[in-house]
Amino acid sequence: MPWWSWIVIWIALVALSLLFFVVLGVRLYRKFMTTVKELGEAGDRFGHLPSATPVPAPAEPGTPATPTALASGSAVYAPPARVRHDYEAAKAARREARRLRRVQRKADRGQPQRLHDIEFS
Repeated sequence: MPWWSWIVIWIALVALSLLFFVVLGVRLYRKFMTTVKELGEAGDRFGHLPSATPVPAPAEPGTPATPTALASGSAVYAPPARVRHDYEAAKAARREARRLRRVQRKADRGQPQRLHDIEFS
């Protein structure tokens, strides 16, 4: 193999590696610009804070305010006891809704009810 063939081989290898790095750089730049664009859109969409619903004032100075459901996103500024109460109330409501659906489904199918599901009123 003549000596100049090694020079041609090395030039081809260096050119291919440079081409590879250029292609990688272009892809990285495009992905970066897409990410920056989406980040800007997300900043515009979520840049404002939701308005917090005010807690109603008590009727008399000695009576506590009745707890109401928290607005979305206001749990950060709410007292922990109120957040816990709202969580437990929503959990109980979901549990009761599931129980009612289960009772109705079993009644529709003619299946026997569980004693735990039957409401003793």
